[in-house]
Amino acid sequence: MRIDTLEDLYIEQLKDLYSANTQALDVTKALGQVARNRRLVHALRAGVGNISEGIATLENIAVGHEEEIMGTHCEGMEGLVKDARAQALEEFIGEETTKDAMIIIQYQRLAHYAIAGYASLVAFADHLELDQDLMALKICLAASHDDDHTMMRLATDNINEQARH
Repeated sequence: MRIDTLEDLYIEQLKDLYSANTQALDVTKALGQVARNRRLVHALRAGVGNISEGIATLENIAVGHEEEIMGTHCEGMEGLVKDARAQALEEFIGEETTKDAMIIIQYQRLAHYAIAGYASLVAFADHLELDQDLMALKICLAASHDDDHTMMRLATDNINEQARH
């Protein structure tokens, strides 16, 4: 796809974030299956729900622009997913709380990618005066921020302290 205008860039970034979210969804499900702290498991399940809603939102926006959402592969998220799998799923970590701390790190990296993507799309939609897109994307951005804040609270409230011992 040739990118000449802000609208072209907006559509390209919709597709990139869609690919990123579909990749993040699978690894987040896997992280939830190996997490041991019940609050972390619950937070990861909520993250799966928010990622799924983001995917649906991006699909709906693409349809509204008469664009095919599939076809782009997000290499940035591919690297983050590869690291998450290697470090939190494949590497042996003996202590459950240490593994949970690693899961939080990996999930936050995924969430931060989504936050950056949604924030850019919000700015583009605002400038392009795409009010319906803007409202939907702001909801996705807020959900990504909430997921990140939840993970930070879990880490600082008890998981990191438990992993320390």
